[in-house]
Amino acid sequence: MSHTKLFESLTIEGVQPGQHFLILGGVHGDEYEPMAAVRQLRSRIVPEKLTGRVTLVPVLNQPAYERMNRCGPDDLDLARTFPGSPEGSISQQIANEATLLIQSADYLIDLHTGGLISNLAPFSGYTLHPDPTILETQRRMARAFNLPVSWGTSAHLNGRTLSAARDHGVPAIYAEWGGGSGCNLEAVEGYTMGCLSVLSELGILDIPAEQKPILYHIEDDRKESGHLQLQNHAPVAGFFEPAVQLMDQVQVGDQLGSICSITGDDVTAVIASQTGIILGIRTLPYVEKDEWLAVILETENETTFQKSDSV
Repeated sequence: MSHTKLFESLTIEGVQPGQHFLILGGVHGDEYEPMAAVRQLRSRIVPEKLTGRVTLVPVLNQPAYERMNRCGPDDLDLARTFPGSPEGSISQQIANEATLLIQSADYLIDLHTGGLISNLAPFSGYTLHPDPTILETQRRMARAFNLPVSWGTSAHLNGRTLSAARDHGVPAIYAEWGGGSGCNLEAVEGYTMGCLSVLSELGILDIPAEQKPILYHIEDDRKESGHLQLQNHAPVAGFFEPAVQLMDQVQVGDQLGSICSITGDDVTAVIASQTGIILGIRTLPYVEKDEWLAVILETENETTFQKSDSV
């Protein structure tokens, strides 16, 4: 039986044998900075300096990309569909094939953005894996990615690339940066350099790597930590105008913005439900009731908060 290729991948073979490193972009079809960064890596990873091999997937979710949407034609969020099924809908099939690719890897980086509706501050994330060796490797990877925030969260969220990696014992991190329908060139370059830095840290790519200071390194092992869309939802539908910017510090009760009616006669304040740092903010003005408006990295609990010593 012939097999239809569900996504395009590129493999770079090093001159020396070694481990397999996988880098994914385009898990969501409207996240463009990762797609551009992964393409750039094709020319930035030199086989003569590479030990092992690197597989690059610029656009994992091609059906969603072609319809300029977060999700494919089955309306499933690919980042909630892993490990998928070879007999399922298109997103389930892609998740299944990607899971097999993750299973074949020794390390994984999955790159994301805020998509068409939101903008995210640069941060790297990882799960608080129960295996201490894998956890420490993930901490090293997230640190080496050189973004201002490093965030360790629950290992119990399922359906994701990182949960597939967790289940197969593959150290994995993800990163978020940008969004809002464009392609932020600073984020593209930051992602490219971040991936190269991680490859250097792990001894896979023989290049010097700069180490940049981390502003916040936070680990939060609560059950739903790391679920970005869980807090700060719209109390009503309407036109959202944010009152905060990325990386602002906010307290519970602070105003994040307001939602007004078409005429502007009715204005509803949006109030922060957490204390911490603004990591994400909705940029698409029209919002439905209960849609998420902001991601806040919580800093109020001293057992989960660490201001980095490297500032």
